[in-house]
Amino acid sequence: MKKIIFSILSALTGAAIGAGTVGKVTAESIKNSKAMSDKHLALFLMMNQWVKVKQEGKNLAEYFKENGYKMIAIYGMSYAGETLVDELRGTEVKVVYGIDKNADTIYSDIDVFSMEDDLAKVDAVVVTAITFFDEIEENLSEKLDCPILSLEDILYEI
Repeated sequence: MKKIIFSILSALTGAAIGAGTVGKVTAESIKNSKAMSDKHLALFLMMNQWVKVKQEGKNLAEYFKENGYKMIAIYGMSYAGETLVDELRGTEVKVVYGIDKNADTIYSDIDVFSMEDDLAKVDAVVVTAITFFDEIEENLSEKLDCPILSLEDILYEI
């Protein structure tokens, strides 16, 4: 009788621990999915604003030129970063280099460095990683003495 009760209690304990673990893993998975969803929504809205800016006949090269930014770096060399490189190609604004936490795995027409590398002097850094702007701005400000600009803010300003 004691063996049966012990077996039942062991099974119930195992089931409870298993259910708790599954619940914890599921909650963490949902949290990660929500964070990625929020990040991609913000990126979509920024890119949508970029399309509106282009439809109005405006361009980012003019913005940088008007503000005296002739040599810039771009932080975040994924889709938005590469699109910015493409938009500025052939203009008076030179993209000197890119910065990305995954610099060693990124292929680009420009040199891409990590935050730990020595970064050359530029007139401004444009951050395309909009969901982490504050943290990136703080870290870049310790390395470079120039304005750190959010691409999202620029797109809504022009």
